[in-house]
Amino acid sequence: MIPHVIVLGLLWAAFVVLSMVALVAILATGRYPRTIFDFNVGVLRWSWRVAYYAYGALGTDRYPPFTLADVPDYPARLHVDPPEQLSRGLALVKWWLLALPHYLIVAVLTSNGLRRVSETVPAGWSWETADGAAWAWQGGGLIALLVLVAGLALLFTGRYPQGLYDLLIGLNRWVLRVAAYAGLMTDTYPPFRLEQGGREPLVDSAPSTTLHGGSRLGEPPDLTRTGTAYPTSGWSNGSTFAVVAGSLAVLLGLGLAGGGGALMASREDGWVTSPTRTVQTDGYAVSTRAAVLEGGGLELGLGEIRVRAQDADGGEVFVGIARASDAAGYLAGVEHTVLTGPLDTNVRTVPGEAPDTPPAQSDVWLTSASGPGLQTLVSTARSGSWVVVVMPADGSAGLRAQIDVAATLPWLAPAGGAVLTLGLALVLGGLVTIGLAVRTAGRLSSPARWDTPSSLAPHDTL
Repeated sequence: MIPHVIVLGLLWAAFVVLSMVALVAILATGRYPRTIFDFNVGVLRWSWRVAYYAYGALGTDRYPPFTLADVPDYPARLHVDPPEQLSRGLALVKWWLLALPHYLIVAVLTSNGLRRVSETVPAGWSWETADGAAWAWQGGGLIALLVLVAGLALLFTGRYPQGLYDLLIGLNRWVLRVAAYAGLMTDTYPPFRLEQGGREPLVDSAPSTTLHGGSRLGEPPDLTRTGTAYPTSGWSNGSTFAVVAGSLAVLLGLGLAGGGGALMASREDGWVTSPTRTVQTDGYAVSTRAAVLEGGGLELGLGEIRVRAQDADGGEVFVGIARASDAAGYLAGVEHTVLTGPLDTNVRTVPGEAPDTPPAQSDVWLTSASGPGLQTLVSTARSGSWVVVVMPADGSAGLRAQIDVAATLPWLAPAGGAVLTLGLALVLGGLVTIGLAVRTAGRLSSPARWDTPSSLAPHDTL
């Protein structure tokens, strides 16, 4: 499977980008560009062949071909009837709104869903709720479970239970119909109907998405549909490589452009500001851990640093910045709270007594401010180990204050502009590459060919 998984990862990136291009074309003309349609159907077809060979069905030992085109003698086939006209209005809503009921069903078929977990799971797949519970989205689903049963049957008996095979083909057919509908390839709503069996009924009113699969007993795919046109794809290896490369450039460019724009937008009035945090203590002060600033270029890297504090209950508050050693000397023997991390639970309480002098009367501070309302400190970044201390202005016990920290980061705007420019250049270059590849594939494709084989394919052996 591994070579196919790698290739399909690249092809699906192109599928996403080309689907966005197709959406624009449908909104403008009401038509799905045929060359793009052939490519995206080819990706679905390729995915189905790999799923049928591997853990979507375990339906054949015949290795899937590396091609977007239809392979008439392969045991698993997929065809989507090209639409002559598509609704502009449906194109805006069917892939996210109208398909929601089917997405719920597909989630059951392909995913196990949310689970409360205690063990470590890969980053990005889990999160914690306010009560500290850990949740994760774990894959698998009904199809994977049934394929596991089929695999055990094949392992011990060498035979594929026919009823299980028919059910798995029906479930995969359901998933692929939804994929074709969500991919804007048809306006025909996928039926809420489980059509089991290796071959889909071939009648004049057949659904837009046709799925074939050879059975466990070696039944070949249906090659007798004489008079049914299957287009000859013009997607050569070169055109396919170009459209994949262009799509990756577009996706990377969109990410860079979004990141560059976010960097530029993160500055507010010239400052990049942290979220406001509420700190509290039953002692006499709240201090941060020592922040160590080293090396040259601090003025270019951080620029100016701003600290703001305000008493949450409306009292007078003191805020000061001091060298870590000086702050430790002032707070020696003083009951206070140390912030050890970004979470409200990341605190450490130091026992002690009241300070000998109110904070404003001490000379340990590099800069300080006190009084009612919002108090603001601004200082140029400089080397050293620094601590921020927040206290009641009169040195009394008990404090609940809101604080935030900001820096000017002079490099941020130029860097954001450069990243944004690079991202837009990649998007433009990728779109040009995709356009040239689609144009080349369109010139090489022929309207249709007719499947009229002289004999059926050899039996498939498991």
